[in-house]
Amino acid sequence: MGSRKLLEVETALQSAWELNPTFDVAYNLGNTEHKLKKHREAAQYLSFALRHWPLLKTVAKLKPTAEQRLAESRAQVGAVTVTVGMTGAEVLVDGKAVGRAPVEGEVFVEPGEHRVEARLEGYAPASQTVKVGKGGAAEVALAMATAKSDARDGAPVARAAEGSAPGVGAGAGAPAAGLAPGAPVEPPPRPQERNWVPVIALGAASAVGLGVGIGMTVASNDASADGRAQADAILEAGGGCPDAPPAYEQACSELRETASRVDTFGRAATVAYAASGVLAAIAAVTYALWPRSATVASGKVRALPEARIGYGGITVQGAW
Repeated sequence: MGSRKLLEVETALQSAWELNPTFDVAYNLGNTEHKLKKHREAAQYLSFALRHWPLLKTVAKLKPTAEQRLAESRAQVGAVTVTVGMTGAEVLVDGKAVGRAPVEGEVFVEPGEHRVEARLEGYAPASQTVKVGKGGAAEVALAMATAKSDARDGAPVARAAEGSAPGVGAGAGAPAAGLAPGAPVEPPPRPQERNWVPVIALGAASAVGLGVGIGMTVASNDASADGRAQADAILEAGGGCPDAPPAYEQACSELRETASRVDTFGRAATVAYAASGVLAAIAAVTYALWPRSATVASGKVRALPEARIGYGGITVQGAW
């Protein structure tokens, strides 16, 4: 595959990753970055894929490839393990956000010196500079202290002094302007929050549909490659499948089965992509039209992909 085609695949997979960061997208994206010799990015995606690898026989044969390419990319870059004292703090490396504490796995960087920083509202930023070589590793531990705010601490005193100064405004103990003495002060009503449950469910279903589509596309491409190899083998042997002689009947039968797989996976991918787009649109309309409610019914929401012979789709189960 040429560099231009690889860059197009990389762009498409990055868009899929932003919508649905799953192990299969990470695996395909990591392989693409490895082929482009972008070893830092390849190590990051392949590491994620291996940490979330499912216990499925259908993908077990791909795991050794992921492990080998991770090792190859890992040898070309450095790795930093980041520990932050405050959960939820934003972690940055050289000013670029890499996640929130606790940071999962290693952060891969180019060999050299890097600045690791943690930020969290209400706390003073913490940072540390670390140097890591090619194939090396380093650990960074950041402790965060509460930020000082003298102005905020002194504000209530100033307001109290202002309200009790003689000759300014109402006297001590006087009721607030515009209210009768003894009148109850009612707090403003809290705005009801919009019900996010159906929107989240539909958005999750859309993301699952996109993941199914990508998986079916990969499977279709693999089957197509197998079919081309089988056809080439038959042609090189001097045979042919129309009115195939007995010597080529088995090979032609396998070729027909491969072609059927290509068609099945392709149609399933098309259905999954279409379902993903439709569900995303429904989620947007639901958010706009669904009535606001102060309470949300509790329950579990599940988005389940379906990919069968001849069709594919998404099933959403839940209660609102």
